[in-house]
Amino acid sequence: MNDAVILALDQGTTSSRAMAIGLDGSIVASAQEEFPQIFPQSGWVEHDPEAIWRTQRRTAEQTLARLGSRKVAAIGVTNQRETVVIWDRKTGAAIHNAIVWQDRRTAQRTQELAAAGHADAVVEKTGLVLDPYFSASKIAWILDAVPGARERAKRGELAAGTIDCFLIWRLTGGKVHATDATNASRTSLYDIRTGRWDAELCELFGVPTALLPEVKDSAGDYGVSDIFGPSLPIRGVAGDQQAALVGQACFEAGDVKSTYGTGGFLVLNTGQELKRSKSRLLGTIAYQCNGVTTYALEGSILSAGSTIQWLRDELKIIRDGAHAGEMAQGIADTAGVHLVPAFVGLGAPHWDSDARGAILGLQRGSTIAHIARAALESAAFQTAELLEAMAKDGVAPQRLRVDGGMARNDWLLQFMADILGIEVVRPKNT
Repeated sequence: MNDAVILALDQGTTSSRAMAIGLDGSIVASAQEEFPQIFPQSGWVEHDPEAIWRTQRRTAEQTLARLGSRKVAAIGVTNQRETVVIWDRKTGAAIHNAIVWQDRRTAQRTQELAAAGHADAVVEKTGLVLDPYFSASKIAWILDAVPGARERAKRGELAAGTIDCFLIWRLTGGKVHATDATNASRTSLYDIRTGRWDAELCELFGVPTALLPEVKDSAGDYGVSDIFGPSLPIRGVAGDQQAALVGQACFEAGDVKSTYGTGGFLVLNTGQELKRSKSRLLGTIAYQCNGVTTYALEGSILSAGSTIQWLRDELKIIRDGAHAGEMAQGIADTAGVHLVPAFVGLGAPHWDSDARGAILGLQRGSTIAHIARAALESAAFQTAELLEAMAKDGVAPQRLRVDGGMARNDWLLQFMADILGIEVVRPKNT
């Protein structure tokens, strides 16, 4: 079995990816495919669940086809967190597009709950602030928006889950409806102290418990998939940011990493201590193995790589992230140009759903290079803000491990190290 591989399915916000990883940690084969982003209204972000499934299955098949004689020992799943799907238990078909973690349509509902005095209770049980970022209000919105859905949910005809849960259902042919503790901890329905779905929270948000999956260890038995030919056991599941924490070997309390994908996520291992933030950072589950829960403190940046994608796809002023880095390196500074990437509001520590993006300080001499550099700098400045918030909570890391697409940019990482005043470390594979 020394030549065996793990098939890792990485379902992200803008693309699905599959990787065959050797037991020595090497990447043997991989495939990646983007899928469409759907923006029905301002502040709304959706995905077609079938596009998610098609691209994830196709990238897995492409990866497996490149393995030759090497065998797959097990499947692991990691996923964009908080994004939710509700589907028919008989057909497996979704009743509505997936509502993405960036989506802000339920901001009014969460503000109403906060005004009614529920914010402290939600934080106490879940570690999360009352915000449309998390899954609970999204599930309730779908149930209310789709005719008959709430009644069907009460009758047990529907299933709900985050993207890992949806993929596991499809991979196992509908035999397993399960999620792991890291994904459950991002729903606002899961008590991270007791390790159970909380009946009071479900009632508060209007989510029938019959919809919800079984919660398992991050390393556990999630059934068997036969869709790729041989029966392959699914043995590991974790939300993408927690998976990155494990991948960066942040196993000791005080270890911290930051991932720069569509958003940016600074996650600090706090061991068996659930740390309550005074700076509106999130308490969450880092991973759970053998029934033992390790906790984390997290700061969430809602727009990081998506800002660069916006420069490419909407403004059409760069070819890709590398091109943005080249332009940034070619000028001394932004000449007073600043970009606030609040395309879907601001995350930690502000949690402002109404904030919107802006480019400030433009002059007649401003160029696309200044805008590109300001966009890259915005990720570093937001990281600095999160580290300042952690310092107020009594944590001051001296070493930051980074990963994700933006972490391939040498200029950005050096700029980040300069303004943070700490060591920034990038792994070989990111």
